[in-house]
Amino acid sequence: METTCVESVRNVAIVSSAGAGKTSLCEALLYMGGALPALGSVTQGTTVSDFEPEELRHRTSTSASLLQFSWNHTHLTLIDTPGALALLGESMAALRAVDAVVLVMTEQIGVRTELARLWAKIKDLELPCLLFLNSFDKDGASLENTLEMCRKQLDCTPIPMTVPVNAEGKLDGVVDVRLKKFVRSGPNSANVELLPIPPHVEDSLSRARTQLVEAVAESGETLLETYLAEGGLSEDALLEGLRRDIVTRQFLPVYAGSATQNVGVWSLLDAMVSLFPSPSERGVVHPWCGIQPETHDRCERKGTVHEPFSAYVFKTIIDPFVGRLSYCRVVSGSVQADSTVFNASQHVREKLGHFYRALGKRHVAVESAKGGDIVAIAKLKDTHTGDTLSHEGNPLCYPGLGLPKPILSYAIESKSKADIDKVSLGLHKLIEEDPTLEFSRNDETKEMVLSGMGQFHIDLALEKLHRKFGVDVILHTPKIPYRETIKTTSQAQGKYKKQTGGHGQYGDCWLEVAPLSRGQGFVFENRVVGGAIPRNFIPAVEKGVHEAMHEGPLSRCPVVDVQVAVYDGSYHVVDSSEMSFKIAGSMAFRKAMESAHPVLLEPVMTVEINTPTETVGAVMGDLNARRGRILSVNAQDHVEQITALVPLAELLRYATALNAMTAGRGNYAMEFSQYDEVPRDLTGKILEKRKAEGLAVASHAEH
Repeated sequence: METTCVESVRNVAIVSSAGAGKTSLCEALLYMGGALPALGSVTQGTTVSDFEPEELRHRTSTSASLLQFSWNHTHLTLIDTPGALALLGESMAALRAVDAVVLVMTEQIGVRTELARLWAKIKDLELPCLLFLNSFDKDGASLENTLEMCRKQLDCTPIPMTVPVNAEGKLDGVVDVRLKKFVRSGPNSANVELLPIPPHVEDSLSRARTQLVEAVAESGETLLETYLAEGGLSEDALLEGLRRDIVTRQFLPVYAGSATQNVGVWSLLDAMVSLFPSPSERGVVHPWCGIQPETHDRCERKGTVHEPFSAYVFKTIIDPFVGRLSYCRVVSGSVQADSTVFNASQHVREKLGHFYRALGKRHVAVESAKGGDIVAIAKLKDTHTGDTLSHEGNPLCYPGLGLPKPILSYAIESKSKADIDKVSLGLHKLIEEDPTLEFSRNDETKEMVLSGMGQFHIDLALEKLHRKFGVDVILHTPKIPYRETIKTTSQAQGKYKKQTGGHGQYGDCWLEVAPLSRGQGFVFENRVVGGAIPRNFIPAVEKGVHEAMHEGPLSRCPVVDVQVAVYDGSYHVVDSSEMSFKIAGSMAFRKAMESAHPVLLEPVMTVEINTPTETVGAVMGDLNARRGRILSVNAQDHVEQITALVPLAELLRYATALNAMTAGRGNYAMEFSQYDEVPRDLTGKILEKRKAEGLAVASHAEH
């Protein structure tokens, strides 16, 4: 596939909720564009873009897929993205690489949470957008109902560009409002017929045409004057106005049809070529902005081949045959395969491998790439998703992907101890492919923790771990990283005396422990006067206290928010040493803690929940039952946003509960806020559980 001039390039992401027909639409676009000999099927596992074993098993897209082909003298790159809410990060990353979007909807599925969040991201990135209303071959599909849904739930102005036409109860074709033609096509042929308008749909065309022309005329002063003076717009003026309005997002052009029946697809493909901007046209209105890595000065690239080379890595895959492939949007300039460039994000030189264009899993080598191209680059050593490659003499960094944070965590345990290293290696490679996964080792709880965007996300990661690396793991609920602190002030002596054959060991100190405000950590003071303890031994006392703070008296959890003062003691001129005073400090601290009313602290998270208005009561009631404290409730774009403080222990499986309460339309994000005291009635249960696990060292007698 040869490279073409940047003006004839279109980069388009295809996004939707799961089940709306995104992959089927991509298949139909490829078929209509002559890139496929026949129309594949999602249910039969024969589509070009769903080729991973997990995609074939689940009959749904699980990762973004590159589909590159040429049609009507235009080179198109489509990115078929997953629709599941748990895989939203893939779609978000794809949106950063393209110049336009096709949003796919059906009346039956409507505007789910994932679609609403994608629409918000599209608006945030100011991406030109067309809407394809799918499944008009189904009984009861109504164009007016779906347009009204768009007006209300997407808060936009939808303008029909095609009108479905039924004949004998079946979808027969569409009327193309701009071209004023009846467009007939079907699933068994890539040929299309452009026919005169049937008499029974002339009224529908007239209404839609008037609505389109008025919408275009009202968006520009010159066009409005022409429209008022002449009573209409010429075809050239209409096309010019449409292209401008799509770039500036004045309204949302809507195409209707059926992807599986290949109806209405030709008009959408024609619109993508005729109406969407090229990378250079998009760059004039919305240039790529970055920073110079050394000076942090703001830099801009408008996407022309005359600017210095820069490229953005939006996806990484580990291919079993090719190895590591980095999917890059070349923003500006040009570059040859096997060149050396500068990774400004990592501050290293990077030798580029071979370049590839892709049609699903099929890769075709190319020699070069230029501004506007999307290519896969093989075997980059130090480059990761979100990095910027640039010319070393003109380095810049584009902003990171801004992916959503994981919301569901599991402690994982290898089924075979011999596979522990393989589990860790495999998960790190999966995270290179999918940065919305997180994997860590908790030094405190001694657990390996895998975090993702939901249960489906975690399950997919484990399926890939088994397939690619041959290892299996067991999932557990992760342990909560509790802390301990004290309620009152207390004093205690630590005296360490040991006589051996030679020099003995002697250390003696008195400590006072007192509570600090939450989050203040640890403060150590030296109040010794008169030389009761030589100054050179005071740091040893503090070190002993530090070591003792690793395990509190209640549950062996770290101690926080305490002030410790050494105020008295004694020493021996021969037997005293730093080691003996460190041990004495540790002993004194442990004794003082036991009599200072130790209490258990738990991590509390700030949670932001988006829920439909009708389920707000149920969500708030559930938060109260989870010991949550509501901070605010605000209306935002047809949903209510609830902000609350909730203990982490109550949120371990919250994603499942929220989905059930909101029928999958709710979503949330959380981050650590503070540690708070565990209620008395729960402390005993927690300590009993930890004691049964061999983690607690004392009963809760102090309470």
